[in-house]
Amino acid sequence: MIPIEYIGPTPKKKPKKPILGGWVILCLAALFVSYFAWPHFGPTVIASQVKTSTSEVQQTAKWLRHSQERGHLLAAAALERTELNINYDRAYYRIDYPMGDIPSHKGIAADLLIRSYRSLDTDLQELVIEDMRLDYRAYPQLWSQQEPDPCIDHRRDRNLARFFQRHGTTQEPTIDASQYEFGDIVFWELPHGPTHLGIVVPGPAHLQEEKWIVHNTGEGPVWEKALFDHKIVGHYRY
Repeated sequence: MIPIEYIGPTPKKKPKKPILGGWVILCLAALFVSYFAWPHFGPTVIASQVKTSTSEVQQTAKWLRHSQERGHLLAAAALERTELNINYDRAYYRIDYPMGDIPSHKGIAADLLIRSYRSLDTDLQELVIEDMRLDYRAYPQLWSQQEPDPCIDHRRDRNLARFFQRHGTTQEPTIDASQYEFGDIVFWELPHGPTHLGIVVPGPAHLQEEKWIVHNTGEGPVWEKALFDHKIVGHYRY
């Protein structure tokens, strides 16, 4: 019998399966990362998920009002607005001037700021419009207008930012929380382009020394730890 010559690849033994399966290795890696990352990111995650209550709003607002500082009073007014049901609405409304307002159950971030200031007897509608009438070209020329519109111009973030640049105190944007005071006004650049604004306030209860914000991104005024969630492009005191 003539033997047949084998010309294929050299036979190899099947590799042994690892003692620890792939899923086990992945789980161990996840635990390793979590162990070292949690001290840095864990407290922030917990704080941002804290659910605030009506009593915490009232207690924190009372604590702020006790100092009688203007920034603290503005922060207290903003906090109290988180108890209201506001439907997000960017629509144009014909309103009175001065002290005009869109329907009270509607609003955007700018309306939160305007209404909070009115609780301090400060009407941003009149202040912004009168300043625009004095120097209209100093304001952004973005809306194909030839003169200020008292129904809408004070509700535009860019106009408000320019007003605070001209008449408030401009602070350097930073990610150092200690540089922000309660009642400061912050403008962010959102991922999809537009700017957004909010008011710096304390955190609830034992987080009272932290810098949280009140703002309205579409669900009405909310109180949350989100000061550094987006790029800060403006920081003012007024």
